[in-house]
Amino acid sequence: MPDTAPLLYEVYTRQWLSGLSTRLAREIDLWNVPETELERLASLGVTHLWLMGLWPTGSKARQEAGRIDALKREYDEALPDWTEADICGSPYAVSAYAVPPSIGGDDGLKALRGRLAERGIKLILDFVPNHTGLDHSWAIQRPNLYVGAPVDSAVHINEAIKIRGVYGDRILAHGKDPYFAGWTDTLQLDYRRPETRKAMIEQLEKIATRCDGVRCDMAMLMLNDVFDKTWAHVPAMDQNGQPIEACADEFWWSAIAAIKGQHPGFVFLAEAYWDLEDRLCDLGFDYAYDKKLYDLVLHGDWGVTGHLQGLGNKNGRRAHFLENHDEPRINAKLPFEAHTAAALLVMGLPGLRFLHDGQLDGRRRFARIQLSRRADESKDQGVADIYDRVLSAIKGTAVGRGQWHLLETRPAWDGNTTHFAFTLVQWQTAGDAKHFDLVVINNSNQGAQCRAMLTAQGLGQGTWTLRDVLSHEQYEREGEDMVTNGLFLDVGPHAAQLFRFSRS
Repeated sequence: MPDTAPLLYEVYTRQWLSGLSTRLAREIDLWNVPETELERLASLGVTHLWLMGLWPTGSKARQEAGRIDALKREYDEALPDWTEADICGSPYAVSAYAVPPSIGGDDGLKALRGRLAERGIKLILDFVPNHTGLDHSWAIQRPNLYVGAPVDSAVHINEAIKIRGVYGDRILAHGKDPYFAGWTDTLQLDYRRPETRKAMIEQLEKIATRCDGVRCDMAMLMLNDVFDKTWAHVPAMDQNGQPIEACADEFWWSAIAAIKGQHPGFVFLAEAYWDLEDRLCDLGFDYAYDKKLYDLVLHGDWGVTGHLQGLGNKNGRRAHFLENHDEPRINAKLPFEAHTAAALLVMGLPGLRFLHDGQLDGRRRFARIQLSRRADESKDQGVADIYDRVLSAIKGTAVGRGQWHLLETRPAWDGNTTHFAFTLVQWQTAGDAKHFDLVVINNSNQGAQCRAMLTAQGLGQGTWTLRDVLSHEQYEREGEDMVTNGLFLDVGPHAAQLFRFSRS
Protein backbone atom coordinates (compact mmCIF):
# COMPACT_ATOMS: atom_id res chain seq x y z
CA MET A 1 0.00 0.00 0.00
CA PRO A 2 1.43 3.44 -0.88
CA ASP A 3 2.19 5.75 1.99
CA THR A 4 4.44 8.48 3.21
CA ALA A 5 5.49 8.72 6.81
CA PRO A 6 5.82 12.33 8.00
CA LEU A 7 8.44 13.08 10.65
CA LEU A 8 7.08 15.36 13.38
CA TYR A 9 9.41 17.17 15.77
CA GLU A 10 7.88 18.61 18.95
CA VAL A 11 9.37 21.56 20.81
CA TYR A 12 7.88 23.26 23.85
CA THR A 13 7.99 26.77 22.43
CA ARG A 14 8.86 28.70 25.56
CA GLN A 15 11.53 26.29 26.74
CA TRP A 16 12.92 25.96 23.22
CA LEU A 17 13.29 29.72 22.82
CA SER A 18 14.64 30.06 26.36
CA GLY A 19 17.25 27.37 25.71
CA LEU A 20 18.33 29.00 22.46
CA SER A 21 18.58 32.38 24.24
CA THR A 22 20.79 30.92 26.96
CA ARG A 23 23.02 29.07 24.52
CA LEU A 24 23.48 32.06 22.20
CA ALA A 25 23.60 34.69 24.97
CA ARG A 26 20.97 36.85 23.27
CA GLU A 27 17.20 37.06 23.27
CA ILE A 28 15.62 34.63 20.82
CA ASP A 29 11.99 34.81 19.78
CA LEU A 30 9.99 33.58 16.79
CA TRP A 31 11.46 36.32 14.61
CA ASN A 32 15.12 35.40 15.00
CA VAL A 33 15.29 31.63 15.50
CA PRO A 34 18.80 30.92 14.20
CA GLU A 35 19.31 29.55 10.72
CA THR A 36 21.44 26.80 12.22
CA GLU A 37 18.49 25.54 14.26
CA LEU A 38 16.21 25.38 11.22
CA GLU A 39 18.93 23.73 9.17
CA ARG A 40 19.39 21.16 11.95
CA LEU A 41 15.72 20.24 11.76
CA ALA A 42 15.85 19.98 7.98
CA SER A 43 18.96 17.79 8.14
CA LEU A 44 17.12 15.35 10.42
CA GLY A 45 14.45 14.88 7.78
CA VAL A 46 11.77 16.70 9.79
CA THR A 47 8.64 17.34 7.74
CA HIS A 48 6.49 18.95 10.48
CA LEU A 49 7.49 21.13 13.43
CA TRP A 50 5.04 21.21 16.35
CA LEU A 51 5.34 24.43 18.33
CA MET A 52 3.70 23.08 21.48
CA GLY A 53 2.62 25.64 24.05
CA LEU A 54 2.58 28.66 21.76
CA TRP A 55 -0.66 30.22 23.04
CA PRO A 56 -0.86 32.52 26.11
CA THR A 57 -2.11 31.44 29.53
CA GLY A 58 -2.89 34.31 31.91
CA SER A 59 -2.35 35.54 35.44
CA LYS A 60 -4.95 33.21 37.00
CA ALA A 61 -3.42 30.17 35.32
CA ARG A 62 0.04 31.21 36.47
CA GLN A 63 -1.20 31.76 40.02
CA GLU A 64 -2.77 28.31 40.01
CA ALA A 65 0.47 26.75 38.72
CA GLY A 66 2.35 28.44 41.57
CA ARG A 67 -0.17 27.56 44.27
CA ILE A 68 -0.13 23.76 44.28
CA ASP A 69 2.47 22.17 46.56
CA ALA A 70 2.60 18.91 44.58
CA LEU A 71 3.52 20.86 41.46
CA LYS A 72 6.20 22.79 43.34
CA ARG A 73 7.82 19.52 44.34
CA GLU A 74 7.82 18.49 40.69
CA TYR A 75 9.39 21.82 39.76
CA ASP A 76 12.18 21.04 42.24
CA GLU A 77 12.91 17.83 40.37
CA ALA A 78 12.60 19.34 36.91
CA LEU A 79 14.46 22.61 37.51
CA PRO A 80 16.22 22.76 40.90
CA ASP A 81 16.97 26.50 40.63
CA TRP A 82 13.48 27.58 39.55
CA THR A 83 12.00 30.85 40.72
CA GLU A 84 8.50 32.33 40.58
CA ALA A 85 9.53 34.11 37.37
CA ASP A 86 9.90 30.72 35.66
CA ILE A 87 6.23 29.79 36.19
CA CYS A 88 4.34 30.46 32.97
CA GLY A 89 1.31 28.27 33.66
CA SER A 90 0.16 25.22 31.76
CA PRO A 91 0.10 25.79 27.99
CA TYR A 92 -3.17 23.84 28.00
CA ALA A 93 -4.88 26.55 30.03
CA VAL A 94 -5.24 28.69 26.91
CA SER A 95 -6.49 32.26 27.38
CA ALA A 96 -6.64 33.15 23.65
CA TYR A 97 -5.51 31.80 20.29
CA ALA A 98 -3.13 34.69 19.64
CA VAL A 99 0.66 34.55 19.83
CA PRO A 100 2.02 36.54 22.80
CA PRO A 101 4.04 39.60 21.76
CA SER A 102 6.73 38.53 24.25
CA ILE A 103 7.73 35.65 21.96
CA GLY A 104 7.20 37.39 18.63
CA GLY A 105 3.46 37.80 18.16
CA ASP A 106 1.40 36.65 15.20
CA ASP A 107 3.72 38.36 12.71
CA GLY A 108 6.72 36.55 14.20
CA LEU A 109 4.91 33.24 13.79
CA LYS A 110 4.09 34.08 10.17
CA ALA A 111 7.74 34.88 9.47
CA LEU A 112 8.93 31.64 11.06
CA ARG A 113 6.35 29.64 9.13
CA GLY A 114 7.70 31.10 5.90
CA ARG A 115 11.28 30.20 6.81
CA LEU A 116 10.20 26.65 7.66
CA ALA A 117 8.34 26.33 4.35
CA GLU A 118 11.51 27.25 2.48
CA ARG A 119 13.00 24.08 3.94
CA GLY A 120 9.96 21.91 3.24
CA ILE A 121 8.88 21.90 6.90
CA LYS A 122 5.21 22.41 7.78
CA LEU A 123 3.95 23.96 11.00
CA ILE A 124 1.75 22.21 13.60
CA LEU A 125 0.08 24.14 16.45
CA ASP A 126 -2.08 23.22 19.45
CA PHE A 127 -5.85 23.11 19.50
CA VAL A 128 -7.24 22.54 22.99
CA PRO A 129 -10.91 21.68 22.43
CA ASN A 130 -12.03 20.38 25.82
CA HIS A 131 -11.57 23.53 27.87
CA THR A 132 -10.19 27.05 28.09
CA GLY A 133 -8.00 28.62 30.74
CA LEU A 134 -9.45 30.54 33.66
CA ASP A 135 -8.32 33.76 31.99
CA HIS A 136 -10.24 33.31 28.74
CA SER A 137 -12.58 36.21 27.98
CA TRP A 138 -15.47 33.81 27.42
CA ALA A 139 -15.63 33.08 31.14
CA ILE A 140 -17.01 36.61 31.65
CA GLN A 141 -18.53 37.41 28.29
CA ARG A 142 -19.93 34.03 27.18
CA PRO A 143 -20.31 31.81 30.26
CA ASN A 144 -23.15 29.97 28.52
CA LEU A 145 -20.48 28.12 26.47
CA TYR A 146 -19.30 26.22 29.55
CA VAL A 147 -20.57 23.40 31.72
CA GLY A 148 -22.10 25.23 34.66
CA ALA A 149 -25.15 26.49 36.47
CA PRO A 150 -26.41 29.58 38.31
CA VAL A 151 -25.07 29.81 41.85
CA ASP A 152 -28.58 29.39 43.25
CA SER A 153 -29.23 26.24 41.19
CA ALA A 154 -29.80 22.85 42.78
CA VAL A 155 -27.18 21.41 40.41
CA HIS A 156 -24.06 20.27 42.27
CA ILE A 157 -20.68 20.38 40.52
CA ASN A 158 -17.85 18.83 42.51
CA GLU A 159 -14.95 20.68 40.90
CA ALA A 160 -15.91 24.18 39.91
CA ILE A 161 -15.30 27.87 40.44
CA LYS A 162 -17.62 30.85 40.84
CA ILE A 163 -17.39 33.36 37.98
CA ARG A 164 -19.18 36.71 37.82
CA GLY A 165 -20.13 37.28 34.18
CA VAL A 166 -22.78 38.84 31.99
CA TYR A 167 -25.44 36.53 33.48
CA GLY A 168 -24.44 37.22 37.06
CA ASP A 169 -22.71 34.75 39.34
CA ARG A 170 -22.38 31.26 37.89
CA ILE A 171 -20.62 28.09 38.89
CA LEU A 172 -18.42 26.86 36.03
CA ALA A 173 -16.88 23.39 36.02
CA HIS A 174 -13.16 22.83 35.71
CA GLY A 175 -12.06 20.92 32.64
CA LYS A 176 -11.51 17.22 33.21
CA ASP A 177 -11.46 13.74 31.78
CA PRO A 178 -13.68 11.12 33.42
CA TYR A 179 -10.89 9.32 35.29
CA PHE A 180 -8.97 12.09 37.05
CA ALA A 181 -9.59 15.19 39.11
CA GLY A 182 -10.39 18.39 37.26
CA TRP A 183 -7.67 20.73 36.03
CA THR A 184 -8.13 23.70 38.34
CA ASP A 185 -6.59 26.19 35.92
CA THR A 186 -9.25 25.45 33.29
CA LEU A 187 -12.97 25.74 32.55
CA GLN A 188 -14.95 22.97 30.86
CA LEU A 189 -16.60 23.80 27.52
CA ASP A 190 -20.03 22.26 26.95
CA TYR A 191 -20.17 20.34 23.67
CA ARG A 192 -23.84 19.59 24.04
CA ARG A 193 -24.47 23.20 23.02
CA PRO A 194 -24.52 24.24 19.36
CA GLU A 195 -23.20 27.70 20.23
CA THR A 196 -20.14 26.15 21.91
CA ARG A 197 -19.39 24.01 18.88
CA LYS A 198 -19.81 26.97 16.54
CA ALA A 199 -17.49 29.11 18.66
CA MET A 200 -14.80 26.42 18.78
CA ILE A 201 -14.95 25.79 15.05
CA GLU A 202 -14.45 29.52 14.57
CA GLN A 203 -11.38 29.34 16.80
CA LEU A 204 -10.11 26.40 14.79
CA GLU A 205 -10.63 28.32 11.55
CA LYS A 206 -8.47 31.16 12.90
CA ILE A 207 -5.73 28.74 13.87
CA ALA A 208 -5.83 27.09 10.45
CA THR A 209 -4.86 30.33 8.72
CA ARG A 210 -1.57 30.37 10.65
CA CYS A 211 -0.33 26.80 10.28
CA ASP A 212 -0.50 23.53 8.36
CA GLY A 213 -2.06 21.32 11.00
CA VAL A 214 -3.12 20.94 14.61
CA ARG A 215 -2.44 18.51 17.41
CA CYS A 216 -5.77 18.20 19.24
CA ASP A 217 -5.42 17.76 22.97
CA MET A 218 -7.40 14.86 24.50
CA ALA A 219 -9.46 14.61 21.32
CA MET A 220 -11.59 11.68 22.49
CA LEU A 221 -13.24 13.79 25.20
CA MET A 222 -15.41 15.47 22.54
CA LEU A 223 -17.01 12.22 21.39
CA ASN A 224 -20.69 12.41 22.25
CA ASP A 225 -20.86 9.28 24.38
CA VAL A 226 -17.68 10.15 26.28
CA PHE A 227 -18.83 13.70 26.95
CA ASP A 228 -22.35 12.64 27.95
CA LYS A 229 -21.02 10.07 30.40
CA THR A 230 -18.56 12.53 31.94
CA TRP A 231 -21.11 15.31 32.44
CA ALA A 232 -24.41 13.43 32.88
CA HIS A 233 -24.68 14.81 36.43
CA VAL A 234 -24.71 18.41 35.13
CA PRO A 235 -27.69 18.99 32.82
CA ALA A 236 -27.28 21.37 29.90
CA MET A 237 -29.40 24.46 30.61
CA ASP A 238 -29.93 27.90 29.16
CA GLN A 239 -29.22 31.07 31.17
CA ASN A 240 -32.71 30.83 32.66
CA GLY A 241 -32.13 27.33 33.97
CA GLN A 242 -34.24 25.58 31.34
CA PRO A 243 -32.96 22.30 29.83
CA ILE A 244 -31.74 22.32 26.24
CA GLU A 245 -31.46 19.48 23.74
CA ALA A 246 -27.94 18.19 23.22
CA CYS A 247 -26.34 18.16 19.77
CA ALA A 248 -26.70 14.75 18.13
CA ASP A 249 -23.92 14.86 15.51
CA GLU A 250 -20.24 14.39 16.29
CA PHE A 251 -18.26 17.60 16.74
CA TRP A 252 -15.14 16.33 14.98
CA TRP A 253 -17.01 15.35 11.84
CA SER A 254 -18.27 18.91 11.39
CA ALA A 255 -15.10 20.65 12.56
CA ILE A 256 -12.65 18.68 10.43
CA ALA A 257 -14.88 18.91 7.35
CA ALA A 258 -15.10 22.70 7.79
CA ILE A 259 -11.32 23.12 7.97
CA LYS A 260 -10.38 20.66 5.25
CA GLY A 261 -12.95 22.29 2.98
CA GLN A 262 -10.92 25.49 3.19
CA HIS A 263 -7.46 23.93 3.63
CA PRO A 264 -7.42 20.51 1.89
CA GLY A 265 -3.93 19.53 3.03
CA PHE A 266 -4.45 20.49 6.65
CA VAL A 267 -3.29 17.80 9.11
CA PHE A 268 -5.28 16.70 12.16
CA LEU A 269 -3.39 14.76 14.85
CA ALA A 270 -5.40 13.37 17.77
CA GLU A 271 -4.06 12.80 21.23
CA ALA A 272 -6.22 9.75 21.91
CA TYR A 273 -6.49 6.83 24.30
CA TRP A 274 -9.01 4.21 25.52
CA ASP A 275 -9.17 2.34 22.16
CA LEU A 276 -10.95 5.30 20.58
CA GLU A 277 -8.25 6.00 18.01
CA ASP A 278 -10.07 4.34 15.11
CA ARG A 279 -13.28 6.22 15.80
CA LEU A 280 -11.43 9.52 15.63
CA CYS A 281 -9.73 8.56 12.39
CA ASP A 282 -13.13 7.58 10.98
CA LEU A 283 -14.34 11.08 11.85
CA GLY A 284 -11.54 12.64 9.81
CA PHE A 285 -8.34 12.66 11.85
CA ASP A 286 -5.27 11.93 9.76
CA TYR A 287 -3.37 10.41 12.68
CA ALA A 288 -3.99 9.34 16.27
CA TYR A 289 -1.51 8.60 19.04
CA ASP A 290 -0.29 5.01 19.33
CA LYS A 291 0.13 4.97 23.10
CA LYS A 292 -0.19 1.18 23.20
CA LEU A 293 2.97 0.80 21.15
CA TYR A 294 4.80 3.15 23.50
CA ASP A 295 3.74 1.10 26.53
CA LEU A 296 4.72 -2.18 24.90
CA VAL A 297 8.16 -0.89 23.88
CA LEU A 298 8.77 0.53 27.33
CA HIS A 299 8.11 -2.83 28.95
CA GLY A 300 10.05 -4.91 26.43
CA ASP A 301 6.92 -6.80 25.50
CA TRP A 302 6.71 -9.36 22.67
CA GLY A 303 3.21 -7.99 22.20
CA VAL A 304 4.63 -5.25 19.97
CA THR A 305 4.34 -7.54 16.94
CA GLY A 306 0.81 -8.63 17.75
CA HIS A 307 -0.28 -5.06 18.32
CA LEU A 308 1.14 -3.85 15.00
CA GLN A 309 -0.19 -6.86 13.10
CA GLY A 310 -3.59 -6.25 14.68
CA LEU A 311 -3.59 -2.67 13.42
CA GLY A 312 -2.66 -3.77 9.92
CA ASN A 313 -3.32 -0.96 7.44
CA LYS A 314 -4.27 1.30 10.34
CA ASN A 315 -0.58 1.62 11.21
CA GLY A 316 -0.56 4.26 8.52
CA ARG A 317 -2.97 6.35 10.62
CA ARG A 318 -1.03 6.21 13.88
CA ALA A 319 1.54 8.56 15.44
CA HIS A 320 4.41 6.44 16.77
CA PHE A 321 6.64 7.87 19.51
CA LEU A 322 9.04 7.04 22.32
CA GLU A 323 8.45 10.23 24.25
CA ASN A 324 6.54 13.52 24.24
CA HIS A 325 5.93 16.30 26.75
CA ASP A 326 3.48 14.12 28.72
CA GLU A 327 5.73 11.07 29.05
CA PRO A 328 9.00 10.52 30.95
CA ARG A 329 12.20 10.91 28.99
CA ILE A 330 12.79 7.62 27.21
CA ASN A 331 16.49 7.62 28.12
CA ALA A 332 15.49 7.55 31.79
CA LYS A 333 13.27 4.50 31.27
CA LEU A 334 14.65 2.34 28.48
CA PRO A 335 17.86 0.29 28.87
CA PHE A 336 20.60 1.57 26.60
CA GLU A 337 20.94 -1.81 24.87
CA ALA A 338 17.28 -1.59 23.78
CA HIS A 339 17.43 1.97 22.49
CA THR A 340 18.61 1.35 18.93
CA ALA A 341 15.83 -1.15 18.27
CA ALA A 342 13.22 1.17 19.76
CA ALA A 343 14.46 4.14 17.73
CA LEU A 344 14.51 2.18 14.46
CA LEU A 345 11.07 0.72 15.22
CA VAL A 346 9.45 4.14 15.56
CA MET A 347 11.35 5.60 12.60
CA GLY A 348 10.72 2.53 10.44
CA LEU A 349 6.97 2.28 10.80
CA PRO A 350 4.37 3.85 8.51
CA GLY A 351 2.12 6.61 9.79
CA LEU A 352 3.47 9.68 11.54
CA ARG A 353 6.88 9.34 13.16
CA PHE A 354 7.27 11.53 16.21
CA LEU A 355 10.40 12.94 17.91
CA HIS A 356 10.57 15.17 20.98
CA ASP A 357 13.05 18.00 21.53
CA GLY A 358 15.91 16.71 23.68
CA GLN A 359 15.22 13.06 22.85
CA LEU A 360 18.07 12.94 20.33
CA ASP A 361 20.49 14.26 22.95
CA GLY A 362 19.49 11.62 25.49
CA ARG A 363 17.96 14.02 28.00
CA ARG A 364 16.78 12.27 31.16
CA ARG A 365 15.13 14.99 33.22
CA PHE A 366 11.37 15.43 32.75
CA ALA A 367 10.58 19.07 31.94
CA ARG A 368 7.45 20.47 33.60
CA ILE A 369 5.26 22.30 31.10
CA GLN A 370 4.25 24.92 33.70
CA LEU A 371 7.83 26.24 33.59
CA SER A 372 9.24 28.47 30.85
CA ARG A 373 12.76 27.12 31.35
CA ARG A 374 14.25 23.65 31.56
CA ALA A 375 17.38 22.42 33.31
CA ASP A 376 20.69 22.27 31.51
CA GLU A 377 21.82 18.71 30.76
CA SER A 378 24.92 17.40 29.08
CA LYS A 379 24.42 15.34 25.95
CA ASP A 380 24.40 11.56 26.31
CA GLN A 381 26.75 10.85 23.43
CA GLY A 382 25.87 7.19 23.27
CA VAL A 383 22.18 7.94 22.70
CA ALA A 384 23.00 10.82 20.35
CA ASP A 385 25.09 8.43 18.25
CA ILE A 386 22.16 6.00 18.04
CA TYR A 387 19.80 8.60 16.59
CA ASP A 388 22.46 9.99 14.28
CA ARG A 389 23.11 6.51 12.93
CA VAL A 390 19.43 5.58 12.53
CA LEU A 391 18.32 8.85 10.96
CA SER A 392 21.33 8.96 8.63
CA ALA A 393 20.79 5.38 7.52
CA ILE A 394 17.13 5.92 6.71
CA LYS A 395 17.88 8.81 4.34
CA GLY A 396 19.32 6.50 1.69
CA THR A 397 16.35 4.12 1.72
CA ALA A 398 12.67 4.04 0.79
CA VAL A 399 11.66 4.04 4.47
CA GLY A 400 8.93 6.62 4.94
CA ARG A 401 8.68 7.35 1.23
CA GLY A 402 7.44 4.23 -0.50
CA GLN A 403 5.00 1.34 -0.37
CA TRP A 404 5.08 -0.41 2.97
CA HIS A 405 4.13 -3.87 4.16
CA LEU A 406 4.19 -5.22 7.68
CA LEU A 407 5.51 -8.69 6.97
CA GLU A 408 4.45 -12.07 8.24
CA THR A 409 7.05 -14.15 10.07
CA ARG A 410 7.17 -17.92 10.29
CA PRO A 411 9.08 -20.20 12.66
CA ALA A 412 12.65 -20.85 11.60
CA TRP A 413 12.10 -24.49 12.64
CA ASP A 414 9.39 -26.51 14.33
CA GLY A 415 8.89 -25.56 17.95
CA ASN A 416 10.77 -22.26 17.75
CA THR A 417 8.38 -19.49 18.80
CA THR A 418 10.88 -16.62 18.83
CA HIS A 419 9.53 -15.41 15.46
CA PHE A 420 6.81 -13.65 17.49
CA ALA A 421 9.47 -11.23 18.74
CA PHE A 422 10.13 -9.75 15.29
CA THR A 423 8.71 -6.63 13.72
CA LEU A 424 9.51 -6.52 10.01
CA VAL A 425 8.55 -3.61 7.78
CA GLN A 426 9.28 -3.75 4.05
CA TRP A 427 9.53 -0.50 2.07
CA GLN A 428 9.80 -0.22 -1.70
CA THR A 429 9.58 2.73 -4.08
CA ALA A 430 6.71 2.26 -6.51
CA GLY A 431 7.92 0.92 -9.83
CA ASP A 432 11.43 0.06 -8.59
CA ALA A 433 11.77 -3.72 -8.90
CA LYS A 434 15.53 -3.67 -8.29
CA HIS A 435 15.63 -2.21 -4.80
CA PHE A 436 13.72 -2.43 -1.55
CA ASP A 437 14.41 -2.06 2.17
CA LEU A 438 13.65 -4.16 5.21
CA VAL A 439 13.43 -2.90 8.80
CA VAL A 440 14.24 -5.74 11.20
CA ILE A 441 13.51 -5.38 14.92
CA ASN A 442 13.82 -7.96 17.66
CA ASN A 443 11.54 -6.65 20.40
CA SER A 444 12.83 -9.10 23.01
CA ASN A 445 15.89 -9.35 25.25
CA GLN A 446 16.89 -12.76 23.87
CA GLY A 447 18.09 -14.06 20.53
CA ALA A 448 15.43 -14.78 17.94
CA GLN A 449 15.06 -16.55 14.60
CA CYS A 450 12.44 -16.48 11.89
CA ARG A 451 11.61 -16.82 8.22
CA ALA A 452 10.62 -13.42 6.83
CA MET A 453 8.00 -13.72 4.10
CA LEU A 454 9.02 -10.92 1.74
CA THR A 455 6.57 -9.52 -0.80
CA ALA A 456 8.76 -7.11 -2.79
CA GLN A 457 8.17 -6.53 -6.48
CA GLY A 458 10.68 -8.52 -8.55
CA LEU A 459 11.78 -10.62 -5.56
CA GLY A 460 11.98 -13.95 -7.40
CA GLN A 461 14.30 -12.70 -10.12
CA GLY A 462 18.05 -13.29 -9.79
CA THR A 463 20.45 -12.76 -6.92
CA TRP A 464 20.02 -10.03 -4.35
CA THR A 465 22.69 -8.21 -2.34
CA LEU A 466 21.60 -7.40 1.19
CA ARG A 467 23.52 -4.62 2.94
CA ASP A 468 22.73 -3.67 6.53
CA VAL A 469 23.10 0.11 6.37
CA LEU A 470 23.40 0.28 10.17
CA SER A 471 26.31 -2.15 10.47
CA HIS A 472 27.50 -2.43 6.84
CA GLU A 473 27.32 -6.23 6.96
CA GLN A 474 26.61 -7.66 3.51
CA TYR A 475 25.10 -10.90 2.21
CA GLU A 476 23.83 -12.43 -1.01
CA ARG A 477 20.59 -14.38 -1.32
CA GLU A 478 18.77 -16.01 -4.22
CA GLY A 479 15.42 -14.44 -4.97
CA GLU A 480 13.74 -17.74 -5.82
CA ASP A 481 14.74 -19.23 -2.47
CA MET A 482 13.40 -16.19 -0.59
CA VAL A 483 10.09 -16.51 -2.43
CA THR A 484 9.81 -20.21 -1.58
CA ASN A 485 11.27 -20.37 1.92
CA GLY A 486 11.40 -16.80 3.14
CA LEU A 487 14.49 -14.93 4.33
CA PHE A 488 16.14 -16.65 7.29
CA LEU A 489 17.01 -14.24 10.10
CA ASP A 490 19.00 -15.08 13.22
CA VAL A 491 19.57 -12.06 15.45
CA GLY A 492 20.66 -11.16 18.94
CA PRO A 493 18.70 -9.51 21.77
CA HIS A 494 17.16 -6.14 20.85
CA ALA A 495 18.64 -6.43 17.37
CA ALA A 496 18.04 -3.59 14.91
CA GLN A 497 18.89 -4.01 11.24
CA LEU A 498 18.01 -2.03 8.13
CA PHE A 499 18.72 -4.05 5.01
CA ARG A 500 19.02 -2.40 1.62
CA PHE A 501 18.21 -5.03 -1.03
CA SER A 502 19.70 -4.48 -4.50
CA ARG A 503 19.53 -6.61 -7.65
CA SER A 504 21.77 -5.91 -10.63
